[in-house]
Amino acid sequence: MFTTGQWTFAALFFVGFIVAAYFAYGKDKALHQKEYKGSYKILIAFLVFIALLFVIKLTLKH
Repeated sequence: MFTTGQWTFAALFFVGFIVAAYFAYGKDKALHQKEYKGSYKILIAFLVFIALLFVIKLTLKH
């Protein structure tokens, strides 16, 4: 389906993107820790909400 060149390009693009994102956001790490303190709680709440919706879906399906 994909040629070897396309797979190579995709792999190099992925690695390049990750490296660029690491350096771009690495500079702002101290600022993010200061400004977004406690944001992990929102992520956990969101994941719990999605899990709850999934449980409700499975419960009502049967």
